[in-house]
Amino acid sequence: MSMSTFAFPLLYTVFAWWFGTGIILLLNQRPRSTHQTTFWMSGVVLLFALVGLKTSANLNTVAGAYCGFTCALLVWAWQEIGFLLGYVTGSRRTACPPECRGFRKAFYAFQTIAHHELALLVLGAAVALVTWGGSNLVGLWTFIILWAMRQSAKLNVFLGVLNLNEKFLPVHLKYIHSYFTKRAMNPLLPISILVACLFAIPLWQAVFASSATPYQIASSTILATLLSLAILEHVLMVLPLSTEGLWKWGLRS
Repeated sequence: MSMSTFAFPLLYTVFAWWFGTGIILLLNQRPRSTHQTTFWMSGVVLLFALVGLKTSANLNTVAGAYCGFTCALLVWAWQEIGFLLGYVTGSRRTACPPECRGFRKAFYAFQTIAHHELALLVLGAAVALVTWGGSNLVGLWTFIILWAMRQSAKLNVFLGVLNLNEKFLPVHLKYIHSYFTKRAMNPLLPISILVACLFAIPLWQAVFASSATPYQIASSTILATLLSLAILEHVLMVLPLSTEGLWKWGLRS
C-alpha cells in the first residue's frame, strides 16, 4: 500500500470535518434576515446529496467512497444548519427552571431538541433507503457514526463535562446551555470513549490489511478517521483546552 492511498482519504476526512463545521458556523453568524434563505438553500443541497448517495451506492470504487462520504456529510449539514438557525429544534424554547433536577430536567432537555431528534431519524431512514442493497455503504456508515457519536456527546454534555463549548450556540439558542452541566467528569464519558475505540480499532486494522483493495482502504480510512475525530472530541470535553481556535474564522462575530 502506497502512502498516498492511505493519506489522501485521511486528510480529506479531516479537512471536510474542519471546513464543514466552520462553514456552518459562518452561515449562522450572518444577519438573521439571511437565515431563511440559507435554510431553504440547504434543503436543495440535501436533495442533491440524497441523489448522490443513491448514485454512489453501487460504486465500490475510491471515487464512490469519497462521494458517499461527502454526500452523507451534506445530509448531516442540513440538520446542523436547521438546528443552529433555530428552525429544527424542539417544542420547548425556554431555559431550564433553576430548581429542576433529575428526570424532570432530562424531559425538559429532550423537549428542547425533540424536533431535531425526529429529523435525524427521518434523515437516517432516507439515507438507509437510498443506499439499501448497494455495495458501497460508506454514506450510510458515515451517517450512523455521526448520529451515534452525536447522541453520546449530547448525553455527556447533559450529565456533565468540563468543556461545554457554549460559544458555538447562537444567541437565539442560549437557553439550551441551561440544560448542560459543567463538571470535571461523568461516569458515561469513559464508557463512550471505550466503546467507540472498540469500533475504531477494527476499522484501522482493515485499512492496513494486506488483502485490502484501494476501495476498501479508502472507505475504511474515511470511516476510521471520522470515528477517531469523534473520539477526540469526546476526550477534549474533559481537558482544559478550548477548540474554538480551530474555527475562529467561523466564529468571527
